[in-house]
Amino acid sequence: MDSVDVGLFGPGSVTWKLHAEPILFVAGLRSLYLQALHPRAMAGVAQNSNYRRDAWGRLVRTANYVGTTVYGTTAEAEEAGRRLRRRHGRMTAVDPATGERFRIDEPELLRWVHVTEVESFLDTARRAGVPLDADEVDGYYTEQRRAAALVGLAPETVPGTAAEVAEYYRQIRPELRMTREAAETALFLTVPPLPWQLSLPARVGLNLGPPRWAYLGIAGTAFALLPAWARRRYGGLGLPTTDLSADVTVRALRLALTALPRDWREGPMRRAAEERAAGRTAVSPARPAAR
Repeated sequence: MDSVDVGLFGPGSVTWKLHAEPILFVAGLRSLYLQALHPRAMAGVAQNSNYRRDAWGRLVRTANYVGTTVYGTTAEAEEAGRRLRRRHGRMTAVDPATGERFRIDEPELLRWVHVTEVESFLDTARRAGVPLDADEVDGYYTEQRRAAALVGLAPETVPGTAAEVAEYYRQIRPELRMTREAAETALFLTVPPLPWQLSLPARVGLNLGPPRWAYLGIAGTAFALLPAWARRRYGGLGLPTTDLSADVTVRALRLALTALPRDWREGPMRRAAEERAAGRTAVSPARPAAR
């Protein structure tokens, strides 16, 4: 009998262990705050993305892409990567500092997005209380080189251990700063338009109902989880007390999320992947759009 295709990672991988944690949605928001500090990367997003008009749709598409690379079959993950590469290959932007036109699929920019995303997943999970030892941390970074290859990066050019990620950040930090676009993006991430299903009637004005306050709390936690040097780039304080309060909050949030019913915590991609791994027949979820 043919072996079961469990995708790029599979059961027993650190990736499956980590991405089973619902707290990673906070990590996704943290990564966006961090990515905005790269002026060239931010210019690429601002000049090509409709994230302001379709913030939640873009979020869902990005989550579906990550879910496909983590839990999809090998063919599904590779196809998602091909679609993303084709889309990025058609896009260019103008560097606001130099006036140079550049491709947004430059390796430097792809590497920045990849590293900030996977480091945010890992750092948020650990601070939320997910038990991962040093070997598992390095194992996750090494495994995620497979995801980096999907977007067009040579795996050997991508940091594959915690020490390499720390060195990458040390080298790139002089290039990072808060531009006007970064400030506007951070504000948008903190106070985005809510999906219409969660919005209060227009007469409420600023729409400061429970969904808005809940989201503000999540956004504040995601921002507080940034490295101290990144918070300082935004003009904030890099105090140890901020780190401590962020740790307490994200741990409490993880406990609340893990108390939810399993069907609320697990998406169809993960369930389909686990069924394949167990040798059961599963219908693959509909192929999602690339981010």
